Amino acid sequence: MTILLRSVELKSELPASRAYPFSMPVVRHLGTLTFTAPVTLFVGENGSGKSTILEAIAAAVGSITVGADTVEMDPDLQPARRLADAMRLVWSKRTRRGFFLRAEDFLGYVRRMQSLRRDLAQDAAEMERRYAGRGLAVSLGKTPMEGSLAAMREKYGEGLETRSHGESFLDLFQARLQPGGLYLLDEPETPLSPLKQLSLLRMFHDAVTSGAQFIIATHSPILMAYPGACILNFDTVPPSPAAYDDLEHVRILRDFLNHRDAFLKPLLDPLDP
Repeated sequence: MTILLRSVELKSELPASRAYPFSMPVVRHLGTLTFTAPVTLFVGENGSGKSTILEAIAAAVGSITVGADTVEMDPDLQPARRLADAMRLVWSKRTRRGFFLRAEDFLGYVRRMQSLRRDLAQDAAEMERRYAGRGLAVSLGKTPMEGSLAAMREKYGEGLETRSHGESFLDLFQARLQPGGLYLLDEPETPLSPLKQLSLLRMFHDAVTSGAQFIIATHSPILMAYPGACILNFDTVPPSPAAYDDLEHVRILRDFLNHRDAFLKPLLDPLDP
């Protein structure tokens, strides 16, 4: 069992400013988050602060991002960078492998890869046109572009944009997961059907057996069910360990599936003519 990042804590003195994110109770009372398993799950209601803390960890780690901007340049992550400056990370083995992914960034990544593929193909065609009849010069000029296109095809096939949203999302994971990486994921279940979420769990398991670590903010009871995961409930301040069966997300979904009419009747009856 590999735990690369062992804990995150706030330094003894926080900035005097009470502006966001330091205005959040979860930040002011965070204490120490200890990661006791290769998969840690941040759970809680919207606004509980789980994404804020995850973003700050990504900024403190200096994670590679899957999106349009780097952690250092993304304007939306400016509050996270301020919080990261107040964090202290404890490692058992520091790694530069892995990435930070917010589900909403994925489409931007697909478009960026599509644009890069198109630009490389256009540059290769322009090289062919400009140096027509000069075989060696064309070959030498095109080789780097063709090599980059071949590498992209090997990783992503004919392009992530040629697959469904959920399929391309899983393709990305399959291509980018590495042994010994730290993966920070914010609601990765968003584009995935329940069946595809199970496929994602299998990818997590395969990566964990190769020494990877995951910290995941999620609303998915399927992802929350990962065996042996450390579940931290952000509906309490500070966040506290929780058992799967005690989670509100799990209880509500289970009750709804078992008693859906009891849930729907009071919601829909007032809409009847």
